[in-house]
Amino acid sequence: MAGMDSNGGNQTPNGSDQSPNHLPSLISSTNCFPITLKFVDVCYKVKIDNKSKYRGCLFGHKDKPGQEEQERTILHGITGMVFPGEILAILGPSGSGKSTLLNALADRLTHKHQGTVLANDQALTKAILRRTGFVPQDDVFYPHLTVRETLVFCSLLRLPRTLSKKDKISAAESVISELGLHKCENTIIGNTFVRGVSGGERKRVSIAREMLMNPSLLILDEPTSGLDSTAAHRLLSTLGSLAHKGKTIVTSMHQPSSRVYQMFDSVLVMCDGKCLYFGQGSEAISYFGSIGFVPAFPMNPADFLLDLANGVCQLNGLSERDKPKMKEILISSYNTLLSPKVKAECLETTSATTKEMTYVQSHCSRERRTSIGDVVSTWFNQFSILLQRSLKERKHESFNSLRIFQVVAAALLAGLMWWKSDYLDIQDHLGLLFFISIFWGVLPSFNSVFAFPQERAIFIKEQASGMYTLSSYFMARMVGDLPMELILPTIFLIMVYWMAGLKPDMGAFLITLLVLLGYVLVSQGLGLALGAAIMDAKRASTIATVTMLAFLLTGGYYVHKVPSCLAWVKYISTTFYSYRLLINVQYGEGSKISSLLGCSSHHHDHAGDHKASCNFVEQDVEGQISPATSICVMLFMFFAYRLLAYLALRRSKV
Repeated sequence: MAGMDSNGGNQTPNGSDQSPNHLPSLISSTNCFPITLKFVDVCYKVKIDNKSKYRGCLFGHKDKPGQEEQERTILHGITGMVFPGEILAILGPSGSGKSTLLNALADRLTHKHQGTVLANDQALTKAILRRTGFVPQDDVFYPHLTVRETLVFCSLLRLPRTLSKKDKISAAESVISELGLHKCENTIIGNTFVRGVSGGERKRVSIAREMLMNPSLLILDEPTSGLDSTAAHRLLSTLGSLAHKGKTIVTSMHQPSSRVYQMFDSVLVMCDGKCLYFGQGSEAISYFGSIGFVPAFPMNPADFLLDLANGVCQLNGLSERDKPKMKEILISSYNTLLSPKVKAECLETTSATTKEMTYVQSHCSRERRTSIGDVVSTWFNQFSILLQRSLKERKHESFNSLRIFQVVAAALLAGLMWWKSDYLDIQDHLGLLFFISIFWGVLPSFNSVFAFPQERAIFIKEQASGMYTLSSYFMARMVGDLPMELILPTIFLIMVYWMAGLKPDMGAFLITLLVLLGYVLVSQGLGLALGAAIMDAKRASTIATVTMLAFLLTGGYYVHKVPSCLAWVKYISTTFYSYRLLINVQYGEGSKISSLLGCSSHHHDHAGDHKASCNFVEQDVEGQISPATSICVMLFMFFAYRLLAYLALRRSKV
């Protein structure tokens, strides 16, 4: 133990002898200190209803009166420890509680667990959690950013504001070098649909993202999942080099190879939320042999341990009658032989000095003492960085060829269908205006409804890491969407307006453009609000479909005499107000058009098309909603939808 303590405590965390490109010296303000992690009798329970769905303390659902419920214990008193310079591997089959235990150690469970988790014999504090890196099982990245861009943006957002931009970029480059990511630093991350870096490189990027904060404790959930044995060994070699620098590593594994297993210092074997073994990895086989569990032939120790945890191992000296009781025998043996020793060792104090803990606590206290000016400066800095990242990530999505083709094709089709139509052909012109309302009501709302659900995973992870405030993220997202939301409608209207022979006046064109752009932003806000409130892309798109259908049907073109039970819908319809504004720009109050057509509100003895045109003048053009009212309602909707989206995101964050 002394050797491990000196490895972590007597060297600077960013010493030049440990890394070819050490982090900038200014990062010494966030000194890494050795952490000895202990967890004693950690228990975690969840409530399940009679349909066997997790409820209550896991997802925060409230129980309905009279509903039958029962508790399920996920973790049954797990105890263990890991020292600086060591790698602790948590082994076990799927569903054994490995991920839940890691989340408990990182203080990321939805509700409080039972038992004790200590860092250097003290309860977990914000100071400790800031020095803790957590790598989840699922890698969540923006797919169109390169490895370097991903880490640079992360560095700019996570590192202390006392560092300059140059130092933060240098820190990202240092981590790229340390984790061997130079070959792929200019390759995009990619995802299932976009080709990018390999699986092993993605895992190293996940680790690099946490290493930017120079953590003392690094927790990884299934880091080798989906990797072949060679890639897994390379990844563990990287973790081993980090451990040799005094960092404390805790990782879960599903089925490591024998080469990977040899790199573990300590092993914790779990089964159904209970512990079967905790101790040195090299002593596991001899321990199980001492209680009568010996493999029938030489095999990978990890395979043997997992077979024991699954209760399916072929063992010498074990009768067929005892095989169904294998798990009970293993659990009982652990509780009798190993558990008392492990708990006794956990109760011993560590050699970490109180001085180091006091330094970190006081440093974090100084960080929290900030003025209002600092808060505002930090907010705008976060907003600027998030906006740059947003524009880089979504430029591929916003201006891809298919989307541009969709808008241009619709514009050409509409322009040809209404080619140089007569200004007095009211019915056709109103049909064009309503088509514009339909197209630019549906398209923005459907595109934006997927925005927050698609980013949910990465948003939650970054929020858990404290990278930025919710308001700065939200505003960056709103502003970042403006280029696409404003440029494409402008191109559409430029083509359609003059091809279709709408009012040949530049002032009328510009006002029509302003109305259209405002309507697009309101429709986008509706989609954002639905997406943020539901946070499920399929469900949100379904609700958006029904909502837009209701808005279109009550918009005023298809049905003028809306049934009284549905009449209220038109007053919350974005299409209704935009359609009225577009009509007002083209025809004003309608009195001039009415006189030109010879329409009279008292005589409807005209025949055919003339009568239809007069009806449209009376019911659509001479509408009862004033332009000022429509503008005020649209402005209210613009802010209201975005406020609802923000509040929904805030609830999702909690």
